[in-house]
Amino acid sequence: MSTRFWTGSRRDTLAGYLFIAPQLIGSVLFVFVPLGLVFWYSLHEWNVLADTFTFVGGENYQALADDPKLADALVATGFFSAGLVVLNLSLALLLAVLLNQRLRGTVFFRTVFFSPVVVSLVAWTIVWGFLLQDNGGINGLLETVGVDGPNWLRGEGTAMIAVIVVQVVKNVGLNMVLFLAALQGVPANLYEAATVDGATRRRQFLSITVPMISPTILLTSIITVVGSLQVFAQIAVLTQGGPGTSTTVLVYYLYQQAFQFHHFGYGATLSVLLFAIVLLLTLVQWRMRRKWVFHES
Repeated sequence: MSTRFWTGSRRDTLAGYLFIAPQLIGSVLFVFVPLGLVFWYSLHEWNVLADTFTFVGGENYQALADDPKLADALVATGFFSAGLVVLNLSLALLLAVLLNQRLRGTVFFRTVFFSPVVVSLVAWTIVWGFLLQDNGGINGLLETVGVDGPNWLRGEGTAMIAVIVVQVVKNVGLNMVLFLAALQGVPANLYEAATVDGATRRRQFLSITVPMISPTILLTSIITVVGSLQVFAQIAVLTQGGPGTSTTVLVYYLYQQAFQFHHFGYGATLSVLLFAIVLLLTLVQWRMRRKWVFHES
């Protein structure tokens, strides 16, 4: 009976489930269960000091709609995300194209641009915090050419720009490597045929390179957008959300509500909002892939 039951098809099915079991268990324990708990907490008011956990229904979501500071946090988040995504992807693609040439020293520069990726985020941010101070290294360099630099992290017009630049320099190497791998997978005969037909370098880039690496562009854009919406350590170390609320992005505002003001229920509600935004933007990018990603139309 057991021999007839364990047919080849059933053994293959069991093997498949065993292979995906670690990933499935990890997803359930560390993704789906926490998401469910966050939504559950968002329906309660949790006072740690008084040791109370009270069901409040939709009150936290009503407070979310009435929160006057939420709009500033969303604007700061949008500005940071837009600046980071545009600068990171464009600079990573430019570096990848330049370093894809067979020239002396390209391996060295690839290592230089990728090395910040493996540096500790907190250590990287602390060092840049010293460099961007009013009397820090950046303004010291500017003084050598006669320029009086601002206090980068204390000016409302420069604080967000400084944080964006720090994050771009930190992670541009990762997308650069992904673009390099994609560029090296483009068949050389396509460029040879285009050259014979008289296509310029610009036309070859737009008509061959970009379509062929468009799946990688989609991947890097999704990764970068999601990462930009989850920024926290850079804000906490460099600006603490200031000056004013100019760099108070949504994740940092969530942290303030939950762990500084002890509004854990409202903090969980902000987490649900963040999840909805990330999910929406990811789905939009995924749906739009059919219009510009090669082989997806």
